[in-house]
Amino acid sequence: MPKHSSSEKSSPKESSSNEAPDSTPEHASSKYFPKAHPWRRPLLIMEFGALAVLLGSMFTLGRMAGPDGNVNPAWLLVPTLASLAVFVSFIGLMYLRWVANVRAEAAIKHKLIFAILTLTLLGIWAYGIAQTWRSL
Repeated sequence: MPKHSSSEKSSPKESSSNEAPDSTPEHASSKYFPKAHPWRRPLLIMEFGALAVLLGSMFTLGRMAGPDGNVNPAWLLVPTLASLAVFVSFIGLMYLRWVANVRAEAAIKHKLIFAILTLTLLGIWAYGIAQTWRSL
């Protein structure tokens, strides 16, 4: 069995320092996952906070209904505004992912698709809210 000298042996820590910086996992992740946009965290907080308010208001409205099943229509503003906040924050997060992080060559196409999708989502939301208020 050949003897290894101490210069031939290297610990994993030493061998990783000899590699190129871009080949380590820490640097590779920054290449594929760029630094988060400053609006990402506030939009996530708004989305999940509004979702909690929406679920809580639905639970509360179910308990507030009187024996005849009617609720004061003013109370319906809470889930309406909460659902709007969920949609707006979701659309904002989609914008950050699909439009803000694309190359200049593809930006026009992404903006057009995003605008169509945004108008569709908000149109469906507005139609649902209008139908709910009409049914009262």
